[in-house]
Amino acid sequence: MNTDPNNLSRRGFLSKSLAGAGAGLVLGAPNILRAANQSASGTDAIHVALVGFGKQAEVLFECLKNIPGLRIQAVCDISKNRIDKYRSASRGISFAEGASFHTDIDEMLAKEQGLDAAIVATPDFWHSPHTVKCLEAGLHVYCEKMMSNTIDGARDMVRAMEKTGKLCQIGHQRRSNPRYRFTYNRLINGNKICGQIVNANGQWNRSLGSSRDIGGAKIAKSIIVPDDILNQYGFKDMHQYLNWRVYRDLSGGPISDLGAHQIDIFNWFLGTPPKRVYASGGNSYFKNREHFDNVMCIFDYDTPQGEVRAFYQVLTTTSYGLGFYESFMGTEASIRISEIAATSAIYRESGDHVPDWGPLVDKGYLVRKPAPPKPEPSADAVASYESAAPDVYDLPGGFNKPAHQPHLENFFDAVRGKATLNCDARHAFESEAPIFWVNPSALTKQPIELKTEHLSV
Repeated sequence: MNTDPNNLSRRGFLSKSLAGAGAGLVLGAPNILRAANQSASGTDAIHVALVGFGKQAEVLFECLKNIPGLRIQAVCDISKNRIDKYRSASRGISFAEGASFHTDIDEMLAKEQGLDAAIVATPDFWHSPHTVKCLEAGLHVYCEKMMSNTIDGARDMVRAMEKTGKLCQIGHQRRSNPRYRFTYNRLINGNKICGQIVNANGQWNRSLGSSRDIGGAKIAKSIIVPDDILNQYGFKDMHQYLNWRVYRDLSGGPISDLGAHQIDIFNWFLGTPPKRVYASGGNSYFKNREHFDNVMCIFDYDTPQGEVRAFYQVLTTTSYGLGFYESFMGTEASIRISEIAATSAIYRESGDHVPDWGPLVDKGYLVRKPAPPKPEPSADAVASYESAAPDVYDLPGGFNKPAHQPHLENFFDAVRGKATLNCDARHAFESEAPIFWVNPSALTKQPIELKTEHLSV
């Protein structure tokens, strides 16, 4: 069984498709994180190409509608149905109307003049080839995570960004989320509010109903892509095209589809990559899938403040269990954080060793919530030595925007020279690299020591 995080058969296919793009690149000058104020078209508008218009691109499109100064110039997708969906979605929206349409990215890059940026939202195995092509064509790129289905593909993206000097933002949108940035900058780093962090946890459980294959036994004629087109772009058939996330050649499976967002937070908040990963996985329900539908993993970290162990699970069961979140447990406080405000909070430990949080409340850094009433002990209760209930506080940093919008705003502000990227390709690679080793550990049922060669470009 091949447990290398780089799939050789897929890499072979892509290398032919790329005709050498991204191959043999060496590190060039440091990434330039500020760009010229004026777009390539010579106008104030940023001219954008959408590469791929599937479900995730539709999510991003809803955010783009709220960002001024953009102009969708081109849309590229191999599916006529998806092109039609774009036409419908853009109807009546001035910045998005009048786009030209392409089924091949090489054709698009050759024909379109004046493009400034591309948003890449194709399947994972195309992220690296499409991003490298766009960077080498002189475009800034916003690419969805994961960077690639292989660690070598992700490396190619970093090298292309640094060689071309173009911006490349990776879609770990929590990096631009005000709640996460506030927690990271003001609470964890600025005030060391957790004390010594000793543990992190995260989860994203998905119900069976949300995990079933798309299309089923009968696929609507309107969405069918001809076999020759599918084969040209790396899909064996329509099932692969619609369900690419469950194939090892095309994606990293649930641990990268869902887990990448949250393992990124572990690595970002702890400020260092893990030294070891130990994973377990299995096909608990979907027996015929290539990727495991249930994965659990433990990362071991050596941080400046001491050892930290982080546990992560992505399960196909029910959606029960407070949805998706990350938590950081320390000697003085524990933080549970999520894109959903209702499941985010901070818990202050009782005891004289914990500083008074009154000044933080006065500054507006925290909002104290009333403690829930403690239940009365029942007659048949078993004696226990329970710790005192912690005080509960809300995390500031809320916002009334779609989850991905601040990250896209940061990207376009950087294109205009008004900001630096919150998650450029090198920083994203440093955070994503450990994720590529989760599936190999689960497949071999062995821990993997993460050495420099596992984590470096």
